Amino acid sequence: MSIKPVSQSFSWWCFSDRGVEPDALMAGAVKLGYKGVDLIPAALWPLAVKHGLNIAAGGGHGTIIDGLNRRENADRIEKELKASIAKAEQWKIPAVLCFSGNRNGQDDETSLGICADTLSRVLPMAANAGINLIMELLNSKVDHPDYQCDRSAWGIELCKRVNSPAMKLLFDIYHMQIMEGDIIRSIQQNHSYFAHYHTAGNPGRGQLDETQELNYRAICAAIAATGYKGYVSHEFLPQGNPLEALAKAFKLCSPA
Repeated sequence: MSIKPVSQSFSWWCFSDRGVEPDALMAGAVKLGYKGVDLIPAALWPLAVKHGLNIAAGGGHGTIIDGLNRRENADRIEKELKASIAKAEQWKIPAVLCFSGNRNGQDDETSLGICADTLSRVLPMAANAGINLIMELLNSKVDHPDYQCDRSAWGIELCKRVNSPAMKLLFDIYHMQIMEGDIIRSIQQNHSYFAHYHTAGNPGRGQLDETQELNYRAICAAIAATGYKGYVSHEFLPQGNPLEALAKAFKLCSPA
């Protein structure tokens, strides 16, 4: 049986403001075969839809460092997530991001409990809307010092505790390569918890090429083999023309 290639998306913040106007960037991405765009300002959603791009994932709340692991943030984040879920339902956005926040000396067990408590207040709404809340896995070694959800095991434990079909993880391959490696095995064993993927070369969040250590052709084939139906979204920093970089990434991540 043939395996269907993954649907590819790109994170707007990486490729915008790099010499290609928004209209041309979206049109060019669609021509290359892209199906979605991530983390794009709401003001540009109508333009993306006009070009036939789905909004693959949207922001859920602020901020990365001051997140769900603090009880004093619960009311604010609940309100922000509910507003984001309502907008996502309106615009048919399948996933809304959330963040653990930084440790600031707080142990994993305490933070897991607080995150679970706050998420339980919004997950029924997300489930009813058919939207996933996706906790992003980020590295705490290079880019996000002290971030708490910096290992897939931590995020998976949170998913188990809330026990909701609407609670998943954003498996950022770049970040998890830095923190734990063993990317393909993690995808094979834990893919049921992953509702969205991000790519980038390591080291340096560079392009997906021979200068970095990740084999994205093999990684995307492994993702496709799980039967994954979501998006693999490119979140690397392009060198030169962003459409040329997107073209190379698309080809690499479209195994025959």
